Amino acid sequence: MPHETDIATLDSIACLVREDDPVIDSIWLPGDGHLQMEDHQLGAVCSTLAGYLRDGFRGRRHDEFPMHICAWGKAHAGSPAPYDLFGLAGVPSYYQPVKSALRTLFAGEAPAPWNLPAAERQPCIVSKETQGPYSLGECLFISLRVLIEAGYPPDRLHLIIVEHDPASVLASWLSRLAALQTQERLLHHCIIAALNVNRVRRYARRHGVPVTHYVHEAGKEPLGAARALFRRLGISRRVEPLQAAGFERPGLYGSDSADGGRVGATTVADEHRRMLEEAGVYRTYRQAVAACIRDLDLDVWSSGKSRGETGSVVRLSARAGSCGIIGG
Repeated sequence: MPHETDIATLDSIACLVREDDPVIDSIWLPGDGHLQMEDHQLGAVCSTLAGYLRDGFRGRRHDEFPMHICAWGKAHAGSPAPYDLFGLAGVPSYYQPVKSALRTLFAGEAPAPWNLPAAERQPCIVSKETQGPYSLGECLFISLRVLIEAGYPPDRLHLIIVEHDPASVLASWLSRLAALQTQERLLHHCIIAALNVNRVRRYARRHGVPVTHYVHEAGKEPLGAARALFRRLGISRRVEPLQAAGFERPGLYGSDSADGGRVGATTVADEHRRMLEEAGVYRTYRQAVAACIRDLDLDVWSSGKSRGETGSVVRLSARAGSCGIIGG
């Protein structure tokens, strides 16, 4: 496999990712002497990471592991409002613990063990892991795999797949992250990271880990989406009571503040949008929207086209409120 992720290599890797080909483990991740000091093989680096985390899990009985809600999504895709509510509900939150360990290893240092709280003290925790953007390894590693290989019981895990409109994510990467990576490489990495969701989902299901889908745009009206998500996770009782439905008004908090803030620029070049479509990224996103509708029991009440974009506009209403989803 060539070290440089040129267009030919992008097509080759994208094909392997879509098919969840086991040969992906043998891919060499090229070092750049800056963010990643040396070359690493993907499968070997994941096993090494699991070894470091295992040191923090060793000696812990099955019932001493807290229930672990793993929120996973592409980097810089925005934080769903319900993720912020975990803190309000008293659930300890961790920001990309596995990916931080990966970056530490890439920097040539030894990651520290993750010393989890005991389930008796904290019966539930949540972590947010992100895919990409700077290196190929960040786009391909599966944090859930590292946790399970380190000894975390699969039946104590629940995966939330967080998706967002692909063009908006790419625009954010290109506008905000070019200081550390070229725009061409960011484009390639964004496509690979977006397609990697299929590998993450398949890995979870092979190991019996429940999967819930949540699209970022559902947070435009956060209360109904938050209720649906927490009910799905079985932790509604931990959430502080929300006000009566009669006091809720769609759009009251604004479409930007409700979802944790803007994620950056929202337009990309037509050529880049075409690459997202041809690579299958938009197809993957449409599947995520459909899964979110199913998982959170949302109702589709209208759809159409908007501003000539590749994606369609989908409006959803939740049983406990309404929310708008702009999907592709």
